[in-house]
Amino acid sequence: MLFDIFKKGLVRENPVLRLVLGTCPALAISVAAKNAVGMGLAATFVLVGSNLVISLLRNIIPDKVRIPAFIAVIAGFVTVAQLIIKAYTPTLDKALGVYLPLIVVNCIILGRAEMFASKNKVLPSVIDGLGMGVGFSAALLAIGIIRELLGAGTIFGLPVFAGKVEPLLIMIMPPGGFFVFGILIALAAKLSGEKKAPGGTGCHGCPGASSCGYAEGEVAGK
Repeated sequence: MLFDIFKKGLVRENPVLRLVLGTCPALAISVAAKNAVGMGLAATFVLVGSNLVISLLRNIIPDKVRIPAFIAVIAGFVTVAQLIIKAYTPTLDKALGVYLPLIVVNCIILGRAEMFASKNKVLPSVIDGLGMGVGFSAALLAIGIIRELLGAGTIFGLPVFAGKVEPLLIMIMPPGGFFVFGILIALAAKLSGEKKAPGGTGCHGCPGASSCGYAEGEVAGK
């Protein structure tokens, strides 16, 4: 049960490659693998911590103010992560720039707080945060390694091609990021076993057709 919760964030519900959340930092800071690792670890720390606290307080936080309360909790953990990174790795803090504090409004973290942590017990919520964090980190790392390797000829700053192959500078530019992102999305869809879309059209193949007024009207008109 807990392992199922963890593994869904790796491929089947990967927040970047399957749910397409957090794409702004994923594309902006993934020009180098070390940046991807730093952002991934920071986001994972915030995911696990915020899920833990929100799950503990899920029966206390009033429903009307749950979103502001979630953001306040998330902001606290983001502040801790930012202070640690500033203190121990100032170069990483400079590389991540504004995208580090913007974790506060990252759709992945707020989404897991609303959809999972606020409705489940502590341990499953922590495992969910860990799984989503690892999936987010893996996606960023994959994008970062590919872009750095093809765009600079290095991985984690270490030369790979040794001047034998001319780097493709476009890979460390925005178009290269979108290209790698699209390829990895297609690969993740393949690995997750996503089925092809139904060949027919109309309301009959829609999962929500039974509760849709338009669908009832369509059927009645036939």
